[in-house]
Amino acid sequence: MAKKPKKNAPAAANDRPICQNRKASHNYVVLDSLECGIVLVGSEVKSLRNGKVSLEESYARLKENEVWLIGCDIPEYVQANRFNHPPKRPRKLLLHRREVKRFAALAAQKGLTLIPLKLYFKAGRAKVLLGLCKGKQLHDKRQAMKKAEARRDIQRQIYRRR
Repeated sequence: MAKKPKKNAPAAANDRPICQNRKASHNYVVLDSLECGIVLVGSEVKSLRNGKVSLEESYARLKENEVWLIGCDIPEYVQANRFNHPPKRPRKLLLHRREVKRFAALAAQKGLTLIPLKLYFKAGRAKVLLGLCKGKQLHDKRQAMKKAEARRDIQRQIYRRR
C-alpha cells in the first residue's frame, strides 16, 4: 500500500524536473515567475517522460485572452506511430483569468517577454515555470560574466588554502 504524501511537505520534493532553460538566465533578467499547467496529448507526455524536450527558443504569447507556448520542441514519440503529434505545435498554457490579466497583460504593455524557465512534473502533471523577463544588453551580460569569474576565483583561493 502506497503512502500518502504529507500535506506540509515541501513542494520541491514532489517536483521531477524534465528540462530547464539555461540560456534564459544569461539572455534575460527574470522579474517574476509563475507556475502554470500545459495542455498536452498522450504522445507528448510519453516524450516528456523520456526527457526529450527543448525550451531553447520558446516563448509565450497572449492570444485572445489565452496564453500559448510557442516554439517548444517536443520530439515525436517513436512508438506512437500514426497517433503522433507535430513537434513544434503551439501549446495552450493553463492560467486563471486573473493571472492572465496581471501577468501576460503586463508583458504586452511594458515590452517584457514571457519565457519558459523550467518544465517539470508535479503530482503527475506537467507544469511550466513561466518567467516575466526583460532582455539583457551586451554590457549587462559582460558584467554578469565578470561577477561569475570573480566568484570562481575566490572559491579557488579558499579551496587552495584549506
